Amino acid sequence: MFLSWASFGSCDFTMDPLRELGRTLLFLGGFVVLIGALLFFGGKLPFRLGRLPGDIVYRGGHSTIYFPIATCLVLSIGLNLLLWLFSRFRR
Repeated sequence: MFLSWASFGSCDFTMDPLRELGRTLLFLGGFVVLIGALLFFGGKLPFRLGRLPGDIVYRGGHSTIYFPIATCLVLSIGLNLLLWLFSRFRR
């Protein structure tokens, strides 16, 4: 049996645009809820984002300069893992 290119075009797996929009909004809503819970319960966590050991704070006479280097690294690694898992399960 020979397969032609025309037979591959008949199996079109397109999803309804409104369903795709609904799925995207559900994932974004879940993400917003998780971020909100992290901010709400953040003070009770054993580590405080923004006050990690690698964050640099310089307090001058009338000014304060803050460089959250360790916090940025932790958030970057966490978001990269989350997005990697999301793309892995989406396939």
